[in-house]
Amino acid sequence: MELFSEKQPLRVYLSKLKAQNKSIGFVPTMGALHKGHLSLIKKASKKNDIVVVSIFVNPTQFDNKEDLLKYPKTLKKDLALLSEVNCDIVFHPSVEEIYENNVSSNDFKFDGLENQMEGKFRKGHFNGVGTIVKTLFEIVEPDKAYFGEKDFQQLQIIKKMVEKHKINVKIKGCAIYREEDGLAMSSRNVRLTPTQREAAPFIHKILKKVKKKFKTEEISKINNWVEKKFKEHPIFDLEYFTIANEKTLETLETKEFSKKNRAFIAVFAGKIRLIDNIQLK
Repeated sequence: MELFSEKQPLRVYLSKLKAQNKSIGFVPTMGALHKGHLSLIKKASKKNDIVVVSIFVNPTQFDNKEDLLKYPKTLKKDLALLSEVNCDIVFHPSVEEIYENNVSSNDFKFDGLENQMEGKFRKGHFNGVGTIVKTLFEIVEPDKAYFGEKDFQQLQIIKKMVEKHKINVKIKGCAIYREEDGLAMSSRNVRLTPTQREAAPFIHKILKKVKKKFKTEEISKINNWVEKKFKEHPIFDLEYFTIANEKTLETLETKEFSKKNRAFIAVFAGKIRLIDNIQLK
């Protein structure tokens, strides 16, 4: 496993591999790796000759400075995990290496995808995501890049960015990787207290019930039911729940069975924010 912290040596190394017609699979991460990340790497290794993993906590996508400061940084542990799976190259640059003297986001237009859900609550977040992902794509120049569906809105936005900027990479969405009790795996889960962690599967249980209700009940009734359930819960505060079209991410008022729909949720356990989603049929 080769380690790089600077852009230029990585580019030179990758160019030699590409000259040998090696295909490159890329998994961008912010570290604090868990089994969900490893599942992406395993998928990438099955479909590509070389797998590159980046570890970079991107400051421009955090609207909450406290969240950035408290985001877990576990590089030594991450590298140990990566050495056990089929990871060939790790890129772990500094903020200075990526942004030089200008730690700021570019302004992106994602055809309105950025204005839905997370965009309403996290100002500038998707400009930060677009900036770092585009930068990493330009450095690595992968054939395929792998993202988890837990951040489904992010996945759709990255697909839109690739389309609009004509970036030559195939974006692969991968199913949400869950704990045995249903909680969507996230690097933030380690910050949950034991009581919060024990209660956390409630989020996925609600989504599974929403999927059943979607077959027979009106969306307005489902929305009201979810809000009521979280008002009654002693630990979680609901930030938003919405049923939306998968492609446009626009909130649905009435059902559209001819199109793919998905339920999205964001909740707080104290100061820790958890998101999840489920496809509806």
